[in-house]
Amino acid sequence: MDRKIKVTGPDGTSYDAIYVPVRESHEVWNEYVLEDRTVLRMKLVLTEVYRVEGWHDNEGNPVYHVKSGTVTAVLPPEDLKRTT
Repeated sequence: MDRKIKVTGPDGTSYDAIYVPVRESHEVWNEYVLEDRTVLRMKLVLTEVYRVEGWHDNEGNPVYHVKSGTVTAVLPPEDLKRTT
């Protein structure tokens, strides 16, 4: 049995969306070095993907509804850490 959800388009139209399992994943860290030398490491983690039936973008590509989370790691330089 297909897993389905309802999603609402930008014009308020309700669409059916069918669950599409992720076959392969390559989740890499993005790193940002801040002015204070702190390194922020972030990555997007996909949890579920649904293809929206009957909804395509201006180029004819299918539209997907994505559920995800963000993992963040903060790596400050030693001189910014609080001492206990």
